[in-house]
Amino acid sequence: MKKSALLLLAFSAFAVFGCKEQKPKPKVIYKEKKAEAAPKNTDSSQIEVADLPVLMEGTKYLIHPIGGIRVYEDNNRSYGSSRTNNVSYAISNYNRFEITGYFDNLKFQHIDSTSLRPLTDKKIQIQTATFLNTIAERNKKQILVYTLVDSDTNQDGKIDVNDIKSLYISDISGNKLTKLSQDIQELIDWNLVEAQNRIYFRTIEDINKNGAFDKNDRVHYHYVDLLSPDWAVSVYEPVN
Repeated sequence: MKKSALLLLAFSAFAVFGCKEQKPKPKVIYKEKKAEAAPKNTDSSQIEVADLPVLMEGTKYLIHPIGGIRVYEDNNRSYGSSRTNNVSYAISNYNRFEITGYFDNLKFQHIDSTSLRPLTDKKIQIQTATFLNTIAERNKKQILVYTLVDSDTNQDGKIDVNDIKSLYISDISGNKLTKLSQDIQELIDWNLVEAQNRIYFRTIEDINKNGAFDKNDRVHYHYVDLLSPDWAVSVYEPVN
């Protein structure tokens, strides 16, 4: 009986302490800005390289993904054919109408020019750049849509996947870069509706200010008319 009681006590302790619900990792740290903030350390050893350029079908602009080389401690790890020993020179992946990866910028070059211009001069991390080829075919509007990180929202000194993801848009030359999602709202997803020439997207707002996005927060619904000159964002309420 004593042995059974001890086993039951051990199992109860495991149930209480071993099965606690894990809290979401904060993506936002709310701190008041200080007048003289200490500079954060940066990795001065990072070496920037560019992938070979891509040309989206039907366009006249070469797109050069720019990012840092990856150095691995594990020599058995691989990252495409651009790997030399334990260093990867691959910045992105290209699949016809979309560039994916974790890269720092894009540079645009007209096919009749030798000059290149960056998408932005700000510190960002681009995760996808998608060419809306069906909109180009139907309406002669050549547009790129980006999912990217534009701010160190968790204040860890880095701009990466642990920060809030945002939605942006530009023309095929990289000009007219416009943010569609609101600051401090995490992009959930986006979708193109060709029949309306619209992009629909959802974001989530941390209304309880706990720094994480969870079931207690608010989902917002938006759409953008791709044929409008200013790409103004409209709000709609499908659940009300």
